[in-house]
Amino acid sequence: MTNDNYYTAETLNRASHLRSNESWMNLQLRADHTVIIPVWRSRNLIINREEPKGVMLPMSKARTLIEIDHTLVFLGLRDEVAHFAIDISHLEEENARDLLDDGEFVDLRLVGAVMDRSEASILAYARGITHWHSQHLYCGVCGSAAKIGDSGHIRKCINLSCGAVHFPRTDPAVIMLVVKDDRALLGRKEEWMEGMYSTLAGFVEPGESLEQAVTREVFEESGVKITNIRYHSSQPWPFPASLMLGFLADAVTEDLVRSEEELEDLRWFTRQELSDGGAGIAKRPRSDSIARRLIDEWIRLTD
Repeated sequence: MTNDNYYTAETLNRASHLRSNESWMNLQLRADHTVIIPVWRSRNLIINREEPKGVMLPMSKARTLIEIDHTLVFLGLRDEVAHFAIDISHLEEENARDLLDDGEFVDLRLVGAVMDRSEASILAYARGITHWHSQHLYCGVCGSAAKIGDSGHIRKCINLSCGAVHFPRTDPAVIMLVVKDDRALLGRKEEWMEGMYSTLAGFVEPGESLEQAVTREVFEESGVKITNIRYHSSQPWPFPASLMLGFLADAVTEDLVRSEEELEDLRWFTRQELSDGGAGIAKRPRSDSIARRLIDEWIRLTD
């Protein structure tokens, strides 16, 4: 099954059955062809910003990184070659770069849209899981330290009377394009770039279905009632830890009651107003986002 959203390329076999195999993991960490992907403070190592490429080091060039204190996570296999992410955030940037031959640590959101999609997907995976580790050093139950296990896919409390096991967290969020006739409902937040509008979105709450979350979020942010909710696609968005669940919905009402806490502005836009060849009165969201895909596909539709 394919997914045209960014960061969804099925590049790695995650090989979850190997995560607890310590002898196999040790063999991979001694193999020269094993790939190490460095992450520093949620930034990926990139060379050439004009035509960006992620730095993926063969073990033969990464042994110094492995020897220092670090968080190491097995990501999976690509063409039977093991890939690991390593978090070197405890180093100062100058020291981190001294250990590497080339490149700079860059927020993936600045370059992901123009990178090879398979490569960007691996970097997003590495960023997301190392960020989770950086935020879960201690047990959320008793407060004791939590050690890495399962080759980086769990953290376990070291307190024997607790022993809680913690798994990487992903926060589900619904993101929806609401339409009525030839218009789409878009809003903007104050902190966004000037003129940019996007689809409505929000996190799923406990005890709530995805469809209920779509209905609730649209009404809370706009006062609009909707029907005919249709699932579109999903997108991992590890900035830091979201899974975006895309939907389309039809508006039953059109009068707007904007949530002043959530949005700076809220409007109905025609296709012409959003298209590159039209009036272009609003900037669309970033090109690597599912929001942009929802809007662009709607613009291309003809009655």
